[in-house]
Amino acid sequence: MTKHAILVGAALVLAAGCALGPRKGGSLAGCAVVPAPLVKLPEVTVPSDPEQTAPVGPVVLAAYDEPVLAEQDQDAQQVRSPEPVQVYGEGLTIETLEQLALANNPVVGQAAARVRALQGKCWQVGLKPNPTIGYVAGEMGNNGTAGQQGGFAGQQFVTAGKLQKNRAVVRAEIEKAEQVLAATRLRVRTDIRLSYYRALVAQQRVELAMSLVEAAGEAVKTSEDLIAAQEIPRAALLQTEVEQQNAEIAMLTAENELAAVWQQMSAIAGEVRLPRQPLAGDPTILPSDLSWDEAFSRLTTKSPEIATAMAELSRSRRALNRACVEAVPDVNGQLSVQYDDSTSDTIASVQVGVPLPLWNRNQGGIRQAQAEVSVASQNIQRVTLDLNSRLAVAYQDYSSSKAQVETYSTEILPRAAETYDLVRRGYAAGEVGYLELLTAQRTYAETNLTYLDALDSLWRNWTRIDGLLLDGSLTNKPQ
Repeated sequence: MTKHAILVGAALVLAAGCALGPRKGGSLAGCAVVPAPLVKLPEVTVPSDPEQTAPVGPVVLAAYDEPVLAEQDQDAQQVRSPEPVQVYGEGLTIETLEQLALANNPVVGQAAARVRALQGKCWQVGLKPNPTIGYVAGEMGNNGTAGQQGGFAGQQFVTAGKLQKNRAVVRAEIEKAEQVLAATRLRVRTDIRLSYYRALVAQQRVELAMSLVEAAGEAVKTSEDLIAAQEIPRAALLQTEVEQQNAEIAMLTAENELAAVWQQMSAIAGEVRLPRQPLAGDPTILPSDLSWDEAFSRLTTKSPEIATAMAELSRSRRALNRACVEAVPDVNGQLSVQYDDSTSDTIASVQVGVPLPLWNRNQGGIRQAQAEVSVASQNIQRVTLDLNSRLAVAYQDYSSSKAQVETYSTEILPRAAETYDLVRRGYAAGEVGYLELLTAQRTYAETNLTYLDALDSLWRNWTRIDGLLLDGSLTNKPQ
């Protein structure tokens, strides 16, 4: 090859190398999303312009570049073993449990990793195609010469703003993933609260069962004294012993329930070693009242489920805009330079080509995107109606439980306790028969258990309504 051909090839290689080389300090505004705080859920708005970059809900745009991805990947690979929980003072608080669950529950990390993955996708889909370089030769051996020797460089030029529209679509996917992350955090928070209040009520059941066992033991001792004095038949002693055994079984059941609640709480907290300990709180102190109008208004304006559906509508609209420009042909250009050894001439050629959209104009893709917009639009209404239906059931259970708890705590329980105390004293004095004692004891136990069941239902439904009906963090996989 002659000196001219070598110089031409070197120039092409140098130009391509500059195009392919790494570029430091690149940034892509809009691809990075900072997770929103859980305590401030998004206001629901539908963007009027599908191409706008303003996010839905709590999404905050920030600078994004490649080193951030590298650091995040390194952090994602670091897995730390959970440390045992040490709690001092009056007991384990609900705030401590929430912090443990949000920090260690794997579904939160899953949802956050999904956001980071989409950030990388947003960076990738907007990159320009790489240039093409190569060696070309022709007419070699003609008249014993080397023929035409040289190189070429080509580039595809993406038209109609396709790359920007690609990033607009992925930005909407990031907005949706951010809403899923907010919903996931809220599910974890609701689940840990449900377990916490259930454990508080379970503690009350254990205390009630212990008091019943103690009272049944006193009744057995009293029956033995009365048997010795020949004031009651042996059948009375046997019946009080049966009631004592029933009370012991009830206490064992209550303790097993409490142990199961602690295991469930540990699972929601992310397999943190959660030692059995007292909980700080009193379930008999009722939560603030909830009205239907306030609960419904808060649910329809702050629910991450509605915000997720609206983010999907934004994504489908941007996908439709992207599909409409798919048929606009991209331009392929190529420049080649060759040296003709036979004539000692330098030859240059230029090629420019575009595909002709004669048969494939992305008609099917456009129709699909239009249908997806319709699906996403109707899904918003479906989610709203579903939330309304679920809220109706939860609010009905909450209202019924609240009325039941208030009636039991102010009227029924005091009377049952006073009746049981009077009958016990009368039985010890030999003034009341054992049948009256057993009836009063059963009434007292059943009344308290019904009260605790209503209290459990009250806290469960209040917590679900306060948590925007989002629970089941370990069973609902982030989408």
